[in-house]
Amino acid sequence: MVVVFMAFIILMVFGMPVAFAIGASGVMFFLQRPNLPFTTIVQLPISQTQNMAILAIPLFIFAGNLMNAGGVTIRLVHLATLLTGHLRAGLAQTSVVLSTLMGGVCGSATADAAMEARLLGPEMLKRYSKGFTASNIAFSSLITACIPPGVGLILFGTTGNVSIGRLFAAGLMVGLIMMVVMMLTVNLIARRRGYQAERAGRARFREILASLRQTIWAVMFPVLLLVCIRFGLFTPSEVGGFACFYAIFVGFFIYRELTWSSLLDAIAMTVKDVGAIMLIIAMSGIFGYGIPIDKIPLRITNLMLGITSNGYLIMCMIIILLLILGMFMEGAVTIIILTPILLPLVRSVRIDPVHLGVLMCMMTTLAVNTPPVGMSMFAVNSILECDLKEYVREMIPFLAASVLMVLALAFFPSITLFLPNLLF
Repeated sequence: MVVVFMAFIILMVFGMPVAFAIGASGVMFFLQRPNLPFTTIVQLPISQTQNMAILAIPLFIFAGNLMNAGGVTIRLVHLATLLTGHLRAGLAQTSVVLSTLMGGVCGSATADAAMEARLLGPEMLKRYSKGFTASNIAFSSLITACIPPGVGLILFGTTGNVSIGRLFAAGLMVGLIMMVVMMLTVNLIARRRGYQAERAGRARFREILASLRQTIWAVMFPVLLLVCIRFGLFTPSEVGGFACFYAIFVGFFIYRELTWSSLLDAIAMTVKDVGAIMLIIAMSGIFGYGIPIDKIPLRITNLMLGITSNGYLIMCMIIILLLILGMFMEGAVTIIILTPILLPLVRSVRIDPVHLGVLMCMMTTLAVNTPPVGMSMFAVNSILECDLKEYVREMIPFLAASVLMVLALAFFPSITLFLPNLLF
């Protein structure tokens, strides 16, 4: 497998698309083992996508696109502005709250960051520096990855055979805490720089209530998902289908903004998004085939346990590994490749797999906001035309706050596991 990993790195350096780099490097394992039938190379991508639980990924992506096309996003922006407009750097606070609300609609951190850069970016640039605006939007998207139905949580659950319901519950708890941490960070920066509020005073309760009535269908979405899974009404795949029906119902009959034209646009966008993700998942079947054969999980477990048997120190090593790899690899790829390797390790030191799953999603998302090849970072910077040096300088307080929170969650797992243990 050493040759496989080296081939993957070389292909990525030369700019080969991620999915093809994964598949091509995976073939190297079969070239080293002539006793293995080459027909397996064809069978593995097909069998990899035959997992019913993976069906939740395209369904939730479709549901998110439907809710965006159905007028949900603009209503969430209005609600977030009412809730945070009276705070210092009100638009920056709106971005944080909007990422929290969008978590139940979008599920993708990069998509959320790009959407907010287009939606809030122009107005934020009139009030704040480019670096602060870009960093605020990029790091706020970290919340979106945690709030159900985060795509990373579904990938981890299906790859590692971990309860998606428990992952959703843990992600909801962590996402809300992350919102508070980001809002405090923005407030500290705003006080130091003298950024002012957008409104003179708090919004009236009637205004908030009126906006909440319009957005309740979106705000209740992640809660509804948890309730349906917790009480056994739907499996994760079935609840994805229900999410699509829910989004179509809200768009057509509640907000009446979803048209046949926008529905076709949502389908086209979903096909594009799902095609990229599912191709990576399919190719990962070839890449991951040799991992158990060469006993990679056992070797890594023995290596780390040879250094220390302390669960906290092992978790810190995993966090550092995820941060480094996440700087060079897409989050979905990191989760698919490392989940079967790291799960046996954390189980050997009695760490809850749900705890690892949430931290893994946070770290891979955190990494795409940092140089050298962070996808969210480049997406936001290109939209806002922000210089990389300015972004790096301004991201330091956001990065520090994120790392401190990750470490707090690593050393106090009860924070992450409180809600899933309560519900399940």
